[in-house]
Amino acid sequence: MTLILFYIYRIKYIIALLLLLPTCLPAQEVQEIQIANEYFSAGEKEKALEAYQALAKNFLNIPSIHNNYFNLLISMGKFKQAEDYVEKLIKRENKFGYRLDLGVLFMKQGDQAKADKYFKALLKANADDIYRMKTAADYLSSYNLLNYATEALLQARATGGPMLYNLELANLYRLQGKRSEMINVYLDYVTQIPSNISYTKNLLQVLLTKPEELDALERVLYERVQQNQQSEVFADLLIWVNLQQKNFYGAFVQARAYDKRFRKDQSKTLEIGQVALNNSDYENAIKSFSFVTKEFARTENSLPAELGIIKAREAKVKKSFPVNHDSVRYLIGEYRHFKNRNFGNPNSDEADLSASMLHAYYLDELDSAIADLSNLVSSTKVSPQLKAQAKINLGDIYLLKGEPWESTLLYSQVEKSQHESPLGYEAKLRNAKLWYFNGEFKLAEEHLNILKQATTREIANDAMDLSMRIKENTTFDTTGAALKEFSHIELLVYQNKLDEAVKKLNEFKSETSPGILDDVYWLDANLLMKQGKFAESIVQLQKILDEYPEDVLADDAYFLQGDIQEHQLKNKEKAMDIYREFLNKFPGSVYAAEARKRYRVLRGDFSDTPNQ
Repeated sequence: MTLILFYIYRIKYIIALLLLLPTCLPAQEVQEIQIANEYFSAGEKEKALEAYQALAKNFLNIPSIHNNYFNLLISMGKFKQAEDYVEKLIKRENKFGYRLDLGVLFMKQGDQAKADKYFKALLKANADDIYRMKTAADYLSSYNLLNYATEALLQARATGGPMLYNLELANLYRLQGKRSEMINVYLDYVTQIPSNISYTKNLLQVLLTKPEELDALERVLYERVQQNQQSEVFADLLIWVNLQQKNFYGAFVQARAYDKRFRKDQSKTLEIGQVALNNSDYENAIKSFSFVTKEFARTENSLPAELGIIKAREAKVKKSFPVNHDSVRYLIGEYRHFKNRNFGNPNSDEADLSASMLHAYYLDELDSAIADLSNLVSSTKVSPQLKAQAKINLGDIYLLKGEPWESTLLYSQVEKSQHESPLGYEAKLRNAKLWYFNGEFKLAEEHLNILKQATTREIANDAMDLSMRIKENTTFDTTGAALKEFSHIELLVYQNKLDEAVKKLNEFKSETSPGILDDVYWLDANLLMKQGKFAESIVQLQKILDEYPEDVLADDAYFLQGDIQEHQLKNKEKAMDIYREFLNKFPGSVYAAEARKRYRVLRGDFSDTPNQ
């Protein structure tokens, strides 16, 4: 019934609009209206006023001049003349729009009490016409009378149903800064049309950018979930808001409850584990994957979760400096065991891929890695994507061996086979770095200029960083002599020839120009960190901040100091101080969201996440 009424009102409104269209005016009148509007647009108020006053004598001109004429009278402070004009129109036609004009006029005159009484009576008298209430809301919004615009929509909802004009009402609440009210209306909207959950998430992501705003949404969602235990939409949004806050423990708790309650084929908790792993939250990744292996045993979720646990453990080992070789061998054993138990499954090929790279990078067992990767590349059962990744990895290992031409051949094959895909871009970035290591900076930049437009943010950022380094260090030194020497040292680091790299870096540091010293300090800091010399690493990072405070590496250096304090030195208070100060110094940094999340985690903001 409500929907039928809505369409009846809509048809009536369209008919009314058609009836109000002005009859054809003489050419002379049309020309005079155009001249008056031009005066108005140019700000020539006196000339416009004179022209509109003359035109207003012919009532047929009113629809064409009314808005400009009315606003001109208000802007010139001619309130009595405006009031006489509008009242004359109301007596003649008593149109709803003219009556709204009169209320606006009272407001502009500064008579708040009179305007308030007038608007309330006018809206109440027309409350049964939902489309007229929508028109009033739009009109009042245009004059920034948001309270009355909101009241108009609330009157319409009282007549037409509590879900009417959800998006319009939410927008009004947003403009008024009424965050909780806005959130509740958006949640009503997605309850009304659950298929619009992605659209709602996108809206909320744009509108709620501050931590306190996301906190407010989270509180409202907890209340909704408690009141609607079987609402899949609210449970899904609660997981989503925890992810927006980078609160992966909270996301895990909610996803676990979601999986238990709704029991879908695809586990939400598995998704959270993968997101947590990608964001370096290894503890919560392992918690998520472990839950999936137990609750979704013998389903398609189980093997990715088992593999995820090993990958998370691997990432933890790689972040513990210096890397423990016994731990690496244990991980290889885990991957091999996983492969043997699941032979023929695509996940087992992925395990092979990971194990081969551990052999190469951490145990210097290059031949073993090459053999494993070559088997993956030649296999007819391996997916094209995994085969492409194996080729990239194989190219990396040939670079470790000092055979760059084999590397570029493999990278170029992937560029061609995976054109315009993330793997294709990754291969192109590898080729660019290879040219950079060889001192072929122009060739490197040709690749990098394409990659700046890459679809993945990480690849685009890496391309821009390397491109910027090349430009900074070849602008005044066109031969790029210093950069060539520095890039050769970077290649030694890449090849795990750390002792030789440290020796050459120390020699280079004492001889080079200040223009490249920021990059030298950064490389030195990372080398020292790999060797477990954390205090010395922090000293090198501080040199960047002291000597190059405006440099592009400044935020990287400051953030890495916090990371070392938090994860390596276990100095929670110092890490919190650094992250807090980081947000003040570098609010626009790509690390800002991560720094805010880490600060809040260390402060304990997420330690008492309620269960569903």
